[in-house]
Amino acid sequence: MNKPDCNILSLSKAARFLRRHDNYIILTHTSPDGDTLGAAYALYYGLNEIGKTAGVICPDEIPAKYSYFAVKTELADLKNATVVAVDVADLKLLGSLADKYAGNIDLCIDHHISNTSYADNLLLDPNAAAACEVVYELLVKLRVNINDITAKALYTGLATDTGCFKYSNVTAKTHIIASELFDYNIDAAEINRLMFDTKSKQLLKLEQMVLSTAEYHFGDKCILLSVTEEMQNETGCSGTELEGIALISRSVEGVLAGITLKQTGNKTFKVSLRTFSPLDAARICGGLGGGGHKGAAGATLEGTLPEVKAKILAAVREEMENTNVWSSSAE
Repeated sequence: MNKPDCNILSLSKAARFLRRHDNYIILTHTSPDGDTLGAAYALYYGLNEIGKTAGVICPDEIPAKYSYFAVKTELADLKNATVVAVDVADLKLLGSLADKYAGNIDLCIDHHISNTSYADNLLLDPNAAAACEVVYELLVKLRVNINDITAKALYTGLATDTGCFKYSNVTAKTHIIASELFDYNIDAAEINRLMFDTKSKQLLKLEQMVLSTAEYHFGDKCILLSVTEEMQNETGCSGTELEGIALISRSVEGVLAGITLKQTGNKTFKVSLRTFSPLDAARICGGLGGGGHKGAAGATLEGTLPEVKAKILAAVREEMENTNVWSSSAE
């Protein structure tokens, strides 16, 4: 839901906005990752530092692995609150909270070029590697006294949204901010271990099952992986535990498009798409009602598994044709 009267704010104007208001409700997106949680809690701690009341609401349960910075917070009444959404490109990404907060979001802080301008005010930096990069600069503008727990939250967002600083969205600014966070007691090695190197036995079993579904398309330039409801029930893995599955497709030699389909309902699938140049994941998913970044995007599709596969593969095929990477040997 786009707001034609959405105000685009600079960092300075966003800082003045936050200084003027109080009683903040900070919203994250569904299936929370390190960036939306890191941005939300860094903002929460920062607002506390300047004497503001704030609380964080996540549409889904926050995974225990984020407990080193994500704590339970008190919440303001919506009637008296200033509502801020972080790392939420589209109102529908609020999931079960979308209807409640539609029309009530005062500020969105984001880095997705696909942001739909649904809030009254928008602080957007599409060149930032993570929402935490934007929040860090905002806290500096606010002259907030960043402490260790705030730095942990910010570092988590930077690390997770860049694949531990491996992805093409990383810039010199990203590294500079990360280096400044090392001035605090963040224990980056432990954060990286928790985020990237720790898996449950159940998740390993699920990954084995997912790999058995692998399909190659378009001259092996595209891999498609499926995570069905049956697999999730058998392994006990679901929700945020599945966020790392999409990364598997990035490691296959020669693949330009990695598709992961995660079943979230009887005939509902979440599409996670990872691409390499010249393909544009945001453009592909945008045509399916989703969005994201050039290298990583997503969408939600309705239908049976074969129907959903056909829809996303057709969209990828079109992008390959438009960017001249589709070969005559493809399907």
